[in-house]
Amino acid sequence: MGLFDKGVQKTKEGFFQRLSRAVAGKSRVDDDILDAIEEALVASDMGVDTTLKIVDSLEERVGRDKYMSLDELLDMLRDEIGKMLEVDGEEAPAEPFDLTKNPLVVMVVGVNGVGKTTTIGKLAARYKAMGKKVVIGAADTFRAAAVDQLVIWAGRAGVEIVKQGMGADPASVAFDTVKSAVAKDADVVLIDTAGRLHNRVDLMNELTKIRNVARKVIPDAPHEVLLVLDASTGQNAYQQAKEFSRATDITSLAVTKLDGTAKGGVVIGIVDQLKVPVKFIGIGEGVDDLKVFDKKEFVNSLFSKEDIEK
Repeated sequence: MGLFDKGVQKTKEGFFQRLSRAVAGKSRVDDDILDAIEEALVASDMGVDTTLKIVDSLEERVGRDKYMSLDELLDMLRDEIGKMLEVDGEEAPAEPFDLTKNPLVVMVVGVNGVGKTTTIGKLAARYKAMGKKVVIGAADTFRAAAVDQLVIWAGRAGVEIVKQGMGADPASVAFDTVKSAVAKDADVVLIDTAGRLHNRVDLMNELTKIRNVARKVIPDAPHEVLLVLDASTGQNAYQQAKEFSRATDITSLAVTKLDGTAKGGVVIGIVDQLKVPVKFIGIGEGVDDLKVFDKKEFVNSLFSKEDIEK
């Protein structure tokens, strides 16, 4: 089983189970089949707005071509979903982040429990394996466990970590991290941030402060603001994405735990609604289980013919 097949297996099974019940014994598309597609997309946590956009497009096409076959309908569904995963109409580059920045500064945001710290550790290991010098900044100083966890990941990846005591000013940690990275000629800087603050104003202020101090050292930093989301939380992930995009300028997404859920449609809904690209997906606990997101492979795995025919 391929990587993306593993990542979307549960989502695909749920989707095609619903669809196969609706298409049993039919050779042409009818209202029941369109209803079943709508139900299957909503059940995959694609979100109502994105689902209705897709179904409206399908209905318009079916209205024009009364004799559309089920295969044609599924091909069209594949195309529609593929389009929704495109941001600015560009094909995603093989390397998601611009490594010509020296150093590349990535601010990592997301609520506690989504796999944010683990994602940072895996990114550090990925760039270290590419021969890059990596520095991690432990700026989530509200949670001792976050710093401890990052220390373990930094050790595993063999990269440097900058940290201060529990309750230290996160912006101060971020400043030290970027300054240290520049002094040591590092290639990649990964800054962890607080997973949850009391309200959106707190969160916005904290993230703005971190951004501002990074800019004191490198004027165009951070180059990426990576939001980590847990696919298994479904529509909660979408709500989190909305909150964080209000608090700061999110430039990219990492979606974790994709392999353990039937709610993989949330990836499509979030990209469609927020126009922010998915750059990485997590499909396991191992250090190598954070992979570059490939839109075509994701959609092809979701609609692979052998599963449609079962």
